[in-house]
This record gives sequence, structure tokens and C-alpha cells, in this order.
Amino acid sequence: MARPFSNDLRERVVDAVTGEGLSCRAAAKRFGIGISTAIDWVRRFRETGSAAPGQMGGHKPRKLSGPHRAWLLCRCRERDFTLHGLVAELSERGLKVDYRAVWTFVHEEGLSYKKDAGRQRTGAARRRPPPGTMAEALPRN
Repeated sequence: MARPFSNDLRERVVDAVTGEGLSCRAAAKRFGIGISTAIDWVRRFRETGSAAPGQMGGHKPRKLSGPHRAWLLCRCRERDFTLHGLVAELSERGLKVDYRAVWTFVHEEGLSYKKDAGRQRTGAARRRPPPGTMAEALPRN
């Protein structure tokens, strides 16, 4: 992300336009900045009284907090879930979130859905019975 221009440069451009009567194009050419940049600085100065930049970055609070967090924790403990399913359920409740936000929430809360222990999983080859001979596998006529 680019960093903002200095306030000194901003003030000189705005002063050239408002004080000296230059156009934004001429001021932009004089100070070596983009025309739209000069226009934006002058517009900001006229609207707010200052050409200083606005805030860049900062903390954005998470959507999955408060009552949504409590509901989601209860929901995940009640029955099986998939992340895409949780996204769909949240959208039905009026909260628009993406897959990644739900994944981050589930990961940070330590929630996961594990398959039943009763299901057969593939095991190591040493635990299987040895294969039969080819004669046993071929059909007899």
C-alpha cells in the first residue's frame, strides 16, 4: 500500500489553486503529481478545511462476535456442520460472511467435526490380511 504524500506538499498545492488562482491541472504539473490527486486535495480542503489525508488502515471489528458468536458456538456443538453450511445458515439469519471468516472463527475456537469412530478408515497395509494367490482370484470354468 502506498503511503500518503506529505502535508507540506498538500498545502502548497492547495495554496497554489486557492491562493494563486492556478487550475488544478497547472498546480499538478508544477508539483509533479497527478491531476486527480490535486483535484481530490482541493476538494477535501473545500469540504473539511484541511487537505490532510484520512485514516489509512486500522482495526476492523469481526462480524462473528457478540450474539452471532454465541449462536454459532451453540450451533457447532449441537450437530454436525460444514463450513459452507454455516455460511448459508448465517446468511439466512441476515449476516453476510464469507467462507474464510467462518473458517477463521472455527479454527480460533478450536471447533472441528470428527467422523464417527465406528466408520472404517483405511489402514496400513500391514494390518490387512495377506492377498491370496492368483489362482484363487481367477474364476473357474
